[in-house]
Amino acid sequence: MRLNDYCSPEEWSKIQAFAQDKETPFLVVDLEIIRQKYQELITCFPIAKVHYAMKANPGAEVVNVLRDLGSSFDCASIFELDRVLDAGVAPERISYGNTIKKAAHIKYAFERGIRLYATDSKADLQNIAENAPGSKIFVRILVEGGETAEWPLSRKFGCHPDMAIDLLVQAKLLGLVPYGISFHVGSQQKDIAVWDAALSKVKYMFDWMKLEEDIKLQMINMGGGFPANYISEVNPIQIYAEEIMRYLHDDYGDDLPEIILEPGRSLVGESGVLVSEVVLISRKSRTDLNRWVYLDVGLFQGLIETLGESIKYPIYTPKMDSNPENGTVVLAGPTCDSTDIMYENSNYQLPQNLAVGDKIYWMTTGAYTNSYSSVEFNGFPPLKTYYLE
Repeated sequence: MRLNDYCSPEEWSKIQAFAQDKETPFLVVDLEIIRQKYQELITCFPIAKVHYAMKANPGAEVVNVLRDLGSSFDCASIFELDRVLDAGVAPERISYGNTIKKAAHIKYAFERGIRLYATDSKADLQNIAENAPGSKIFVRILVEGGETAEWPLSRKFGCHPDMAIDLLVQAKLLGLVPYGISFHVGSQQKDIAVWDAALSKVKYMFDWMKLEEDIKLQMINMGGGFPANYISEVNPIQIYAEEIMRYLHDDYGDDLPEIILEPGRSLVGESGVLVSEVVLISRKSRTDLNRWVYLDVGLFQGLIETLGESIKYPIYTPKMDSNPENGTVVLAGPTCDSTDIMYENSNYQLPQNLAVGDKIYWMTTGAYTNSYSSVEFNGFPPLKTYYLE
């Protein structure tokens, strides 16, 4: 890989200076990159409200930066909710976007001022009606897109559009406000046309609700899905925005409903560099062509999205700069769990002169790393995270 494709010289100097004499593994997050990504997003989508998906990186420092920029927040639990509220964010800027939640947690959120909830089932809708009376709800529908998303989000969340219509009608009867519809096309979605198919379903539902049920829906929550810069080539956010805005105007003309975006990966992914160290290098036989490179970081220290080799992170070691001979490696973590292998079939190449103690830098690791890190598997502590201004 070319370092400059993922990190500017100024950014690299900042990371190197900070990383000296610190014990690996750890994650370095540059908050300035998050600021830049947020400004880029609202420039591309000036009509949209941004509800940052807390699960991507729940660091208080990230929350504070986005709070000051005017972002709203999507929370998946009352624990994320508390962190956002404790940062001084008004409850009007927060949605409870998880369709799976305890009745007691709905009540807690309502008591703290939350009035916007996602749902996709009758049981959850009933819980919202009983514990958050009069609140706005949006129903999440199932959409296609798993085949072209590097981290699919199908089946577990959402319901068929026909069921969604039933839930919206029931919401009104229960004294709730049937406010809108949401969908998620899959994380790290590379096919922009998937949004077109999803929005076509939503348009049909908007029209049906108005004509057949006399309910005017007001909001479309398009979730996340915008990509970060990993190994696979993707279009820039500007191209996504141009196409999606065209889809919206084709459907609604200039009378657009309220639009909510829930970016996570696209906002914070490129802000992070995970610094690790080579613990051991071995081969499985005398004739094995592939080296096994064991690192002090693995699936359980923040790299769970390498499961199934789905997300392919760019990796860098300074020995690449001297143009050495490379060879194929298997990259594995430090734990005594046989699933703790990041890449075995993706043909990752590292210098033949790689040695124990060398540092390996994982680029674009600002999203879904520290939030996925285990508490104490094999006794290894959670991934340490440092935030740089």
